[in-house]
Amino acid sequence: MALLNEQVALITGAGGGIGRGIALNFAKEGAAVVVAELDVASGEAVVAELKALGGKAVFIKTDVCSKTDIEAAVQLAVDQFGGLDILVNNAFAPTPNVLLEEKTDAMLEQTLGSTVWAAWWAMKAALPHMKARGGGKIINFYSIDIEIGAWLHGDYNTAKSAIVGLTRSAASEWGRFNIRTNAIAPTAMGATFHKLAAENPGFAEMSASMRPLGRCGEPEADIGPVVVFLASEMSRFITGETIHVDGGLHLPGYNSRPKGIPVREY
Repeated sequence: MALLNEQVALITGAGGGIGRGIALNFAKEGAAVVVAELDVASGEAVVAELKALGGKAVFIKTDVCSKTDIEAAVQLAVDQFGGLDILVNNAFAPTPNVLLEEKTDAMLEQTLGSTVWAAWWAMKAALPHMKARGGGKIINFYSIDIEIGAWLHGDYNTAKSAIVGLTRSAASEWGRFNIRTNAIAPTAMGATFHKLAAENPGFAEMSASMRPLGRCGEPEADIGPVVVFLASEMSRFITGETIHVDGGLHLPGYNSRPKGIPVREY
């Protein structure tokens, strides 16, 4: 029997990269998938892929910075498939990579909106439907950037740190509803990776060499199966956990300091 047979999943940002990789794995394991994606063309394309695999899927245009959009996506899962069992908070709206002192309030607001607020709204909206199903699984997204204090990501690091607190709080409090809440810290060859690789010769090889496993991750083959694990009964006794899915990159870490930044400035 498929690991997610008769389960209903909502994945934000499922129109490409890691989100698409998760959606493909979910469909193969029998889940009905709501593709909550801002870009209509990519979202509809993923739904077509999932249906070609024999899966059930529906697209809804979703701006995760909008509480109304997120609540509508949750409601669509209930209306279309009868409930909601799995929530994957994957989407993120990036801001310019600039130094912390150059980050603006608007940048922080956008990052908090697409990560912390988005997860908060989605989890709160999903709660009554998961309770009605006798439990549920929530998978949030953390980042190695927090652990190394990644340069140029001050707002992102702040927001993803909050995701850990939200994940652990939900794990502690919602365990009484049989809801398991975990997080992953993935790195994979998504759209940003391919853009950097195209613009910077040798980037892909350098990135692979930094990881103990000696290669970069693939969204469908490397990240998706871990999320399936967390969404399935294989992880029925795991909650409040954060799993690095990065080929071991978190062990050595990496130097994110931009070139040309002096050691000391006055």
